[in-house]
Amino acid sequence: MNIDSIYKKFKNRNIKPEGRCIDSAVLIPIIERNNKLHILFEIRSKKLNTQPGEICFPGGKIEKYETPLESSIRETCEELNIDKSNIKIIGQTDYILTPFNLIIFPFIGQIKNIEFDNINFNSDEVDSIFTVPLQYFLNNSPDVYYIKTKLEIFEDFPFHKIQNGRFYNFRVGTYPIYFYEYKNYIIWGITARIVNNFVNILNKNI
Repeated sequence: MNIDSIYKKFKNRNIKPEGRCIDSAVLIPIIERNNKLHILFEIRSKKLNTQPGEICFPGGKIEKYETPLESSIRETCEELNIDKSNIKIIGQTDYILTPFNLIIFPFIGQIKNIEFDNINFNSDEVDSIFTVPLQYFLNNSPDVYYIKTKLEIFEDFPFHKIQNGRFYNFRVGTYPIYFYEYKNYIIWGITARIVNNFVNILNKNI
């Protein structure tokens, strides 16, 4: 190994998070209803093993052959039973890193040439869909609560190899949990965090 070899290894390298992570992508669907812009949400099917009955955006795990954008479009088409031509991509919000090895890439897309009432969503994955006026989020800040994340250390950890052993001062993190309440819907967690980031970007540009 020489310095030229190191240069070659790192030249034009695409960076990624170190370690094992699950990459996911979602779409924030913007649809017009009654001449006003709305954000479309899904309620996940109660038959699903993961987060049944929760409010979310269309999306899921990024496949090996996909870019995050391609994944968000594919998942939206599969879950809402719409065509790729019904989606016009507007842009991308900030991506989210979670304490549980999940990275989420949210995109914003306009749902075009189909009325909300004519969306025949995939009932295997989606229980129901609803919309919230975009103006509601622009006018209302979410409630925010914080939880602490800390390490759960297994007994076989080699404490004898680190300073202060079992009394080592491991760092803990603080994780925000957001809540929006609209009519009978409670939009919370990562979905609410994505909405909040989206709205913050909009407010900075208004």
